[in-house]
Amino acid sequence: MEKDIGREDPATGLGGTEGGRRPTGVPPSPVAPAGEEAGPAKDRVLEAIAAPSIEVREKPMRRRFTADYKLRIVREADACQQPGQLGALLRREGLYASHLTAWRRQREVGAMAALKPQRRGRKSPAIHPLTADNERLRRENERLTARLKQAETIIDVQKKVCELLGLTPSPTATPNSLLSERST
Repeated sequence: MEKDIGREDPATGLGGTEGGRRPTGVPPSPVAPAGEEAGPAKDRVLEAIAAPSIEVREKPMRRRFTADYKLRIVREADACQQPGQLGALLRREGLYASHLTAWRRQREVGAMAALKPQRRGRKSPAIHPLTADNERLRRENERLTARLKQAETIIDVQKKVCELLGLTPSPTATPNSLLSERST
C-alpha cells in the first residue's frame, strides 16, 4: 500500500513532501500549514535543525602526541597477547595501526629522542659557525666604503674651491691652512 503524498504521518507527526521528492534524511519544512498547530514531533525537528552540533569543531586540529604517551601505548601494544586486545587498545585510544607502526620504527631508531614530536615542513638550513662573523664583516665593509666615498667627494669639492679662488694647495695643506692663506 502506498503512502499518501502530502499527508502527515501519524507515527512521526511529520508532514509529507507535498507532491515533491526530497533526499533521504531531510526533514520537511518546519512551518505548519494554515489551521494546524505544531506538535511535539515537529518541535523536536525544529530543535534538531536549530541546535548546532557541539561535537564538530570549526577548524580541525592535528593531534599531537607526547613522547611519554607514545612510549606507553607502544609498551601496552607489545604486552597484548590475546587476539583482539590490540584492536581494542587502538579503538580505546582512537589510534590507527599506522600510528603504532611509525612509533615502533621511531623507537627502534633512537628510543625516546625519536618519539618526540618533529616539526613539519621544510627543515632550516644548517648554520655555519662563521656565517655571523662574515655577515658582520660585510656590513662593516659596506659602512667603510660609504665613508670613503664621502671623504673623496669632500676632497674633490675642496679642490674645486681652490681652483675657483686661485689658490694652489700644497701637498700637505689642510683645510685650516687654506683658510689662513685666503685671509691674507
